[in-house]
Amino acid sequence: MLKIHFSGEDILRTRVAPAADPVWELVLSLHVLRGRTRDPLTANWRRSVARDLRQDSASEQLRLLFALNPPRGYFPDFLTPYASVEGFEAGLDALRRTPAQLLQRDLSVLAAENQLPSSAAALARGEVSALHHLAESMEQYRSLAISPYWSRIQAAVAADRTRRARALLDGGVEGLLTSLRPTMRWESGVLEVRSYPHSRELHLDGRGLLLVPSFFCAATPVALLDPALPPVLVYPVDRLGALVSADPSAASGAARESLAALLGRTRAAVLQASDEGCTTGEVARQLNISPAAASQHATVLRNAGLLVSHRERNSVLHTLTPLGRAMLDA
Repeated sequence: MLKIHFSGEDILRTRVAPAADPVWELVLSLHVLRGRTRDPLTANWRRSVARDLRQDSASEQLRLLFALNPPRGYFPDFLTPYASVEGFEAGLDALRRTPAQLLQRDLSVLAAENQLPSSAAALARGEVSALHHLAESMEQYRSLAISPYWSRIQAAVAADRTRRARALLDGGVEGLLTSLRPTMRWESGVLEVRSYPHSRELHLDGRGLLLVPSFFCAATPVALLDPALPPVLVYPVDRLGALVSADPSAASGAARESLAALLGRTRAAVLQASDEGCTTGEVARQLNISPAAASQHATVLRNAGLLVSHRERNSVLHTLTPLGRAMLDA
């Protein structure tokens, strides 16, 4: 069991990551890809990525990356720097600047239970070329295994953030932490992860906790091993259906038809028109309906939590909520 101890200051400084973390998703996807899970929601993704890796001439260059991420057990903290909360490039920049002592420490822990390739020695010494090679390998893998599916990953994480936001508004940070059941339990200032594979106590010491909702996180939340690093807890989200490639030519038409069947063609079109923000008048002109009808459809979508509306002087601007985005991208 993992027990995370909060002070009053920690509660004030706890937050949810602003979006899907691309580095964490990449690293955790490697574990899903090579694990023994029979999760039907990722089965097609696993088959497709495994096939592409076999056909990809660069797959040999990914050998070190795979070695650093065994299917089970420990993987190095330095692979998921805190800076990745700002995006993929920020995460890779931080990775390239990892101090040699941290590399050596993490790789020593990994090597205790796993056989590493010879290229890991240069990485442990902190050689710049080895760090850049690792970053390039992550970029290669991302383009093949993550980028084609990113919209679905983002939608699932955004939907979870909406759920956590409601819990935060209704009950404050303690309401947010309580909402993490059944994966975790919040009680008397301690967040417990009961299915955690090792017995650990983590004291936040006023630093707060960054909660990272993740598509590829398995059933058990993940924390960094080093207690001196900024505290992060990655937890699984509901996946909103199977993971399929975002191929517009193959899936877009069918998806729009399904959305129209659910909402009705006009309301589905209003949702689509609001993708990048649209006023009531603009919706009416785009869809060739009256402003009153556009306003009525927007109200229904807003009451369902799919749109948010803001008055801007003499017009009302409609934009998608995370749930609306998830429905549109489904």
